[in-house]
Amino acid sequence: MAELQKQYNETNSSIICYAPSMITTNGIWQGDNPLDYSLPLFILQLTMVVVTTRVLVFLLKPLRQPRVISEVLGGVILGPSVLGRSATYAKAIFPLRSVMVVETLANMGLLYFLFLVGVEMDITVIRRTGKKSLAIAVSGMVLPFVVGAVFSFFLYKPNGSMKLGTYILFFSVAVSVTSFPVLARILTELKLINSEIGKIALSSALVNDMCAWILLAFAIALSDNDNASLASLWVILSSILFVVFCILVVRPAISWMIQRTPDGETISEFYICLILTGVMISGFITDAIGTHSVFGAFVFGLVIPNGPVGVTLMEKLEDFVSGLLLPLFFAISGLKTDVFTIRDASTSGYVILVVFLSCSGKVIGTLLISLFYRMTVREGVTLGFLMNTKGLVELIVLNVGRDQQVLDVQSFSIMVVAAIIMTAIVMPIVTTIYTPARRFLPYKRRTIQSSKPDAEFRVLVCIHNPRNVPTIINLLEASHPTKRSPICIYALHLVELTGRASAMLIVHNTQKSGRQALNRTQAQSDHIINAFENYEQHADCVSVSPLTAISPYSSMHEDICNLAEDKRVGLIIIPFHKQQTVDGGMEATNPAHQMVNKKVLTNAPCSVGILVDRGLNGSTRLAANSVSHHIAVLFFGGPDDREALFYAWRMSEHPGVRITVLRLITGEDAIDPAERNSGTSIRKSEHTGISYKLLRFFHEREKKLDEDLVKKFQIHTSNNESIMYTEKVVNNGEDTVAAIRSIESSHDLFIVGRGQGMTSPLTAGLTDWSECPELGAIGDLLASSDFASTVSVLVVQQFVGTEPQEDDLEVELGSTRDSTLDGEGPSDEQYQQMNRRQTPPPRGQNAFSPYTTDTS
Repeated sequence: MAELQKQYNETNSSIICYAPSMITTNGIWQGDNPLDYSLPLFILQLTMVVVTTRVLVFLLKPLRQPRVISEVLGGVILGPSVLGRSATYAKAIFPLRSVMVVETLANMGLLYFLFLVGVEMDITVIRRTGKKSLAIAVSGMVLPFVVGAVFSFFLYKPNGSMKLGTYILFFSVAVSVTSFPVLARILTELKLINSEIGKIALSSALVNDMCAWILLAFAIALSDNDNASLASLWVILSSILFVVFCILVVRPAISWMIQRTPDGETISEFYICLILTGVMISGFITDAIGTHSVFGAFVFGLVIPNGPVGVTLMEKLEDFVSGLLLPLFFAISGLKTDVFTIRDASTSGYVILVVFLSCSGKVIGTLLISLFYRMTVREGVTLGFLMNTKGLVELIVLNVGRDQQVLDVQSFSIMVVAAIIMTAIVMPIVTTIYTPARRFLPYKRRTIQSSKPDAEFRVLVCIHNPRNVPTIINLLEASHPTKRSPICIYALHLVELTGRASAMLIVHNTQKSGRQALNRTQAQSDHIINAFENYEQHADCVSVSPLTAISPYSSMHEDICNLAEDKRVGLIIIPFHKQQTVDGGMEATNPAHQMVNKKVLTNAPCSVGILVDRGLNGSTRLAANSVSHHIAVLFFGGPDDREALFYAWRMSEHPGVRITVLRLITGEDAIDPAERNSGTSIRKSEHTGISYKLLRFFHEREKKLDEDLVKKFQIHTSNNESIMYTEKVVNNGEDTVAAIRSIESSHDLFIVGRGQGMTSPLTAGLTDWSECPELGAIGDLLASSDFASTVSVLVVQQFVGTEPQEDDLEVELGSTRDSTLDGEGPSDEQYQQMNRRQTPPPRGQNAFSPYTTDTS
């Protein structure tokens, strides 16, 4: 008890005694005061901590502050800095006798929280971290460490209880660390977690965290000031032996548990209890050998293989530990902080100096390395401020230093206040100085139609699970890779990010094979990589780059679009969110996949194709010389249909592919929706600023583009026996369905345009019962369960850039608008000028294209 008094700056002469049996009360009706008993007092303390922190989270949310700020401030408010100034409050709510119980539960929560952090932290990411992230992590830690070491000389007060070297080590580690979990939350709030700068910051913070844990272990080993240095050496050696034991014994044992669990089933409760008991045993061992107990829990979590075990542990523990027990640890840090020890000018100056020097050290060190890697000054400064994020690791360092009597009350309070300030200023500063530029510039028009016939055709293929791989590979093989126009394939395995792990893009080495998969996700990635590697080896003029994107479904489309922009692909192929069942129906595998597809269609920098997979010549990949496909193209008109026709045109050069182009023409009895809804269109124009006459002009313009393309297609394919072109006149949606059904059984793939923004009497009524609007009216019809059960569908959307503004159109049209609407079209020069303004020019001359462009 005397030691406990000493820990909280009480004199050794005052001793607090209480009955150990006073745990639960008999009730206020028996005359008992609940606050005199341990359990009701702890419940009240925990309730006050949770309520206070949650209120602060709500109040600070508009300021976009991370949760750790609210949790530490909650402890400061409840502690001696604010409410604790009242002796009555301090004696009643947080008496010294209750400190042992509160700290024990707080450290137990911290123990399991660090275990969960270790479970979700993929140690192999550090090996995959690029040189840039590694250099930024080291430079962002070394310079602040040196600054902290120099500055600690000014704060050090020799009193015989702590050595200068140990003090410098604790102080410098606390100044130089970066909190990985807090930084991940900040990047998510700023919507930078999937950006290039966000990925660099997260990778660097992960390396920084690992270095901080190693330094913390050394700091704790050297903090025993009463023993000789030989004891510290034994502590370090024992810690290394513990880590080796976990790697060589614990990890294989847990892998054995996983192997004994049948596929698709969760790990048994018995194994879960063994693992949770192992956490406490690990904490006991590391605490007994002289290292902090959280180090053992963290290492124990690190050696657990990624996979279903980690997911099960997260589901069972995360809410209770993170929501209830962890705030108690942060509150304890605030309860130990007395801001009134910083009331004089010199101490306040120390706080300002700590904040300024540590921030400057991080920013300067990070900026120098960023400039070396040819990043901009703004990006380097932004990275520097992001690396100043403090949180859990720093507070653990400070609390351990306080418990080991390395840091006094004043040093502890200075560092806690500095950590709060440094973390609080990160988001406002980054928001002010860094606004990522718009990535997808409209003049970069990447479509199949605008690609050169003698250039490399780049395709980004997205895969959720291996089931879609055979059909996708058969589709790519039918796309006719040649020496003149080879196909470069980026096979992207999409994996959902869960928990606090880092979102990342992994580039795989296809030469590495034969290694055992550690979990189901890795097994799927290996299966996908092997399939595409096998395709690359047996196909000519094909190159494959396999990748894995790990991100939450809410931002997965950003990974897809960013990669498409970086690799300059012309087409993104994404699987439909429904899969075919045994009885031929279609069922949704994951509704989140539909959300991803919709966002990709909206944000893609190139053309997009959604593949409805019903098998393409079976479930196995065909060799190049045995490909035999009969593909149907439904052409109604519009940019999407033109893109679909161009893709089929490319396929038609393959000797094993036959193409049927069915053009559906509006009959005389059809009712034009533009005429029928002219009143509605005019009413809409009052809000959009686009007149009904102008809409008619664009309608006529699209018709001319369609006619030009169809004529060129007929001229170039007139002697190709593998292409059949037919036209049918239909008047309404029922006629359209009948025309499609007449050819459905003789084809194994339909290629259709999405028809976005196009209105036609031929699809009237088909959208009324649409289940999947992202496919368009025809695509939704073909993908429905009551349609063809053996025909796959590829729904294509062409990237057309930005739409013109009304003022620009008025200037361009001039006097030609009225003559156009009277039946006279604009001149060829005026028409080409309009075409160039509405959609950016193609990248070069295309033999298939009706456009004639100047490549200069």
